[in-house]
This record gives sequence, structure tokens and C-alpha cells, in this order.
Amino acid sequence: MKRYREAAAPSYLRGSFLSFRFLEKNGQKKQAEKTRMQLFELTRALVDIESTTNREKNVGDYLFAHLSALTARSGGQIQRMSAEQNRDNLFAFWGQPVVTLSTHMDTVPPYFGSSEDEQFIFGRGACDAKGIIAAMVSAAEKLLAGGTRNFGLLFVVGEERNSAGAKVAAVQPRGSRFLINGEPTENQLALGSKGALRYEITTRGKLAHSAYPELGHSAIHTLLDVLQEIRQITLPEDPLLGRSTLNIGTIIGGRAPNVVADHAEAEVMFRTVGDPTALRQAVAAATAGRAEAREVLHTPAIRLRKFEGLPTTVVAFTTDIPTFNGAWGEPFLIGPGSIHVAHTAEERIAKKELCDAVEIYTRMTAQLLATGRSAA
Repeated sequence: MKRYREAAAPSYLRGSFLSFRFLEKNGQKKQAEKTRMQLFELTRALVDIESTTNREKNVGDYLFAHLSALTARSGGQIQRMSAEQNRDNLFAFWGQPVVTLSTHMDTVPPYFGSSEDEQFIFGRGACDAKGIIAAMVSAAEKLLAGGTRNFGLLFVVGEERNSAGAKVAAVQPRGSRFLINGEPTENQLALGSKGALRYEITTRGKLAHSAYPELGHSAIHTLLDVLQEIRQITLPEDPLLGRSTLNIGTIIGGRAPNVVADHAEAEVMFRTVGDPTALRQAVAAATAGRAEAREVLHTPAIRLRKFEGLPTTVVAFTTDIPTFNGAWGEPFLIGPGSIHVAHTAEERIAKKELCDAVEIYTRMTAQLLATGRSAA
């Protein structure tokens, strides 16, 4: 008997089992392509809403409307969680959440809108972390279509600056036992993440005409001396996380080129790998008697466990995970995109990684739900 290829079922086989399977598979392909396009469209829609830190309201309102429609048709609930005026976390959930997928809505400046080609979606937040939001929403839709419940989506404000949203969420837990936190790790599971220690360094001087500098005292000169000493600090190392790093991120001061500066300040950040005591002592010694060193942020380094079947990595950046402090369950850190293009003018995310992330988040949630049920 002649064998017919399913992909080209002829008209006289319509109504046969073979034709049914052909139509079924063709329908599945069309649905898969539709889902892909919705994933890319949501990513671009989010990127096109400017939401640098402290300006998250518009993207939060857009997501609230999007998730309200999803929860309405799938028997879920959505809540706003106020972090500050006009800055709300969003929590959508179905049943009693055992697993929560979470990432942040804010981005770093400067804002620029989206574009795309066959391989990538470009724009501020494409990988950090609006593409991740879209992948988590798509994973939720896939889980719901398969009848899965007892999970949630938590999208927070302020991660890029001071974890304001995570601080609020940490004191308002919802009983979740596992937290899948999304950051750009190229879809590899992070086994560790460096911490952060940030200072504002301020110096003060005396105004004078620049033609007679001996009549004044330059706050900028003092600041430069202090910063040079801070740059000489011995940076700790760790076998897993590697070496601590230092970045002098901003310097401002002075009034005019012909005026001796009476004020100057800088923001510096250490990426820590362990106990920050030695770094704190070194900063205090470098600034003693010359500058004010105000610690404005400390987020500890963390270590995380493996998840079966996922490749692993270690990351040098800091996340909301330490700020959640276990309130939303045992954390895992994974997401599509590369941190090497995050915060840059070339920020982008690979479409393939976005699609892969949907499958990863779906599988992780299902497996963790099974783990939660078996341990209950």
C-alpha cells in the first residue's frame, strides 16, 4: 500500500484518521506560532513603556490590565501591593500559591524603545527584565491551559536601585514555598550571586577664586585623594563567587571652572562575595578626617541550590532574592538574556531564549508543585 506523508494529506483522505492527525498537528503548529508572536508582542509592548526606577506606574497599569484579563478568564485573582505613592507591585495568583515566579518592572536609564529583527528584540529592558516578565506570563498561560493551579506571578518595583518593591513584598508573604526569580542568566540556573555594598562619599571645602587657590580648599581635590585610596583597597575573594569588584559610578561637585569647589560627592559600589566587615573598615580608614562615607545599601551575597536538568552558572550581579529573605519561599535564579548587554545601548534578548524560558519556567513550576505536594 502506498504510504502518504501526513504533511501533505490529499483531499480524498479527508475524514480519515490520517487526515485528522494532519489537521491536528497543523493546528498545533499554528497555535504554537500564535503563542510565540504573543510572547514577542508582549515583550515589545512592555519595552515601549518607559519605566526607569521611580517611574514604574505606566508599565504597572499596563500589566495590571493585561493580568486582570487573564485572571478573569481563568479563575485567578490580582492584587496591587503599594510600595510607594504611584509605585505598586503586582501579584496575580491562582489557588493557594506554592510557587511564585517573580521579576522586576523597573529599568535603568536611559530609556529607548523597542525594535526587532529575525533573531532579537532590542530596547531598554528587553532582557532586564521585561522579556522575562513576558516569558513568565506566557508560562502562566501554558500552565493554566494544562489545568495547573496553585502558583503566582509577582512583579516588583525598584530592583535597579534599592529593592523597594521586594522590601514591601517581604513583609507581605502569601504562603509561597518556592520563588523563581528572573534575571538575565542566559537560561542557566545561578548557583550564586554577589552582594552589593554602596556608599555616598561626600567632601566639603572652602570657596575661593581659582587664581588664589591658597585662600580656599578644594572639596574635589580631597574627594579625588579619598577615591584613589579606596581604589587601593584589597578586595576579598571567594572560591565560588570569585573576586569582589569596585565601581566608582558617579562624581559631582564644584560650581565653575574658576571657583575652588566647596562641595563634591561620589557614589561607589562594591560587589561583595562574603562578610563585608573588612570592606567597611577599609572605607572608614580611607575617609577618616577627610570625607563622610554614608552606607546607603547592603545586599548580601547568596548561594543557591541546583535544579535537576538545568545547566548552571555563577553571576556577579545582585538581585532581589536577599531582600525577599525567604518570605516567598526557597529561591531559584534563572532567566533569558545576557547580563553583558543589560544596562547598555545594545540591550537585546534572543527570541529563541525567550521561547526556551517559557518552557523552563513551565517545567520548573510543575516540578516544584509536585515537590510541594509530596512534602505536604
